[in-house]
Amino acid sequence: MWIKICGIQTVEAALCCAEAGADAIGFVFAESRRKVSVDQAAEIIRFIPPQVAKVGVFVNMSYSDVAAIDAALGLDLLQFHGHESPHYCSRFPGQVVKSFRIANPADFEDIKKYRGSVKACLLDTFEAGQAGGTGKAWDWAMLSKMINQELAGFNLVVAGGLTVQNVKVALQHITPYGVDISSGVESGGQKDCGLIHEFIKTVRRCENEQPA
Repeated sequence: MWIKICGIQTVEAALCCAEAGADAIGFVFAESRRKVSVDQAAEIIRFIPPQVAKVGVFVNMSYSDVAAIDAALGLDLLQFHGHESPHYCSRFPGQVVKSFRIANPADFEDIKKYRGSVKACLLDTFEAGQAGGTGKAWDWAMLSKMINQELAGFNLVVAGGLTVQNVKVALQHITPYGVDISSGVESGGQKDCGLIHEFIKTVRRCENEQPA
């Protein structure tokens, strides 16, 4: 299972993610308390081993600005949390994870429009006024039903309210392509290396417990 730790702002946090076995780390370039500059991200990337994917997180940024940041940093994936259209996403072939904030089952219909335009879809919980990183947990039974009925064939990454305490329950209901966590591995607003290690160990343990 693909594991991404988002909202990385320091070399120390990035190295912790790599040591713990994360598959990807996310740099937020949208307005957020976790926002980093291109220079900050470049400095952190110098220390990241090549097997850890570098993901840029954007909200409604122009194509040219995203492309410039992508080129400057050599990003592996681009994660879009705004109103980016399927056409916009398709201009970055093979690179895009498109995020969707789900408030009710009807919101799953929008995801189907992106079939063939994105590498993966990220499902996040809805919180008014926030583009992501809400920390709000899912109704896992509802999510499982909608994934099985509506989204077959998509690579699905689940975010929204994941923690060390609830990820095992989540993975008992669903088997996503990946999981994405930010606030759930923070203490006092900063990434907590102990929680990062514990979260990744828990996910890997759940994978091993699942029937083949």
